[in-house]
Amino acid sequence: MEKIASFQVDHTKFGVGLYISRIDDDIVTYDVRMVRPNGGKYISNPSLHTIEHIFATYARNSEFGKNVIYVGPMGCRTGFYLLTRGISHENAIKLVRDAYKYISGYEGDIMGCSAVECGNYLEHDLQSAKKDVLPLLEKLEGYTVEMLDYSWHYGKEII
Repeated sequence: MEKIASFQVDHTKFGVGLYISRIDDDIVTYDVRMVRPNGGKYISNPSLHTIEHIFATYARNSEFGKNVIYVGPMGCRTGFYLLTRGISHENAIKLVRDAYKYISGYEGDIMGCSAVECGNYLEHDLQSAKKDVLPLLEKLEGYTVEMLDYSWHYGKEII
């Protein structure tokens, strides 16, 4: 089998950030990396699950909601995939930054958190989720379209 695109990226050369993982026709897949790959710290399942619920709900209810195709966690527990259609890279950065700011200050019930709405509704951790979004939120301040390219980060300090 052919090696898929995400396995062709050198995960030792980048850290926390937002990257263009692939472009398929008019669909852009963003790599929303919250912790350094293979860095020894990973997002717990309850936190990842909570971020997924809030991030997906926020993104689909934002001004870009009709352009959001998918928001979902990475199996390696280092971040999320965000798939969009028809929004600029600048607006994708804005969407992720705004969503993570929203999550960092979120108080209240977690959206979709009942046995009827979720297949594992008991596994959530809002307090950890609020903390886990902070490194990426900080990194996205001043983020530019050029920084969406993995190679822009090669040779720079990795966090």
